[in-house]
Amino acid sequence: MTSNLCNTIFNQSIADYHLQDAVETPIQNPYPAASFEHLLYHKNWIDTVQWHLEDIVRNPDILPVEGLRLKRAIDSSNQVRTDMVEYIDAYFLEQYKAVQPLATATINTESPAWAIDRLSILALKIYHMQAEIIRANATAAHINNCQEKLNILLEQRNDLSQAIDDLLVNIASGNIYMKVYKQMKMYNDPSLNPILYQQQIN
Repeated sequence: MTSNLCNTIFNQSIADYHLQDAVETPIQNPYPAASFEHLLYHKNWIDTVQWHLEDIVRNPDILPVEGLRLKRAIDSSNQVRTDMVEYIDAYFLEQYKAVQPLATATINTESPAWAIDRLSILALKIYHMQAEIIRANATAAHINNCQEKLNILLEQRNDLSQAIDDLLVNIASGNIYMKVYKQMKMYNDPSLNPILYQQQIN
């Protein structure tokens, strides 16, 4: 099932990142460039780097200039993350382009790729919650609290995985049709962000 492949590759990407555990580490994607696996690995690597950028930027002692640099790196990462989701949806649109939706077909609240995006973030939450459980200086109360959260995250991953697989089965059978919208992020567009276009006018 697709969710099994996603979870396997997401875990691989996270493990590979933590071999160096440094946000500047270049990606070494092991999958062929045109493959679905390549997209999944790249997507999760972006998420993993951004996860750690978000940790670093919250350091209360960070210098303002460094904080601003990281904030801009996070903004740039968010745009790439969105682009990757749209590439994954394009893959599914190609996969199911020959499917004729039934007259009774309905639309899902989110596309397959945005559900897979949530699965990628869940993989990161699970990895880091597990790390908290085995942290050497963690108190018993902290470990118990994290274990309870981990149990919920694992259940959530099972539910989301099943939902993704069910969604794809229903798309393939014509019971649900895909309709994908571009994420029109305005803050990165110099023609739509008033702070940016006012500078151009002035």
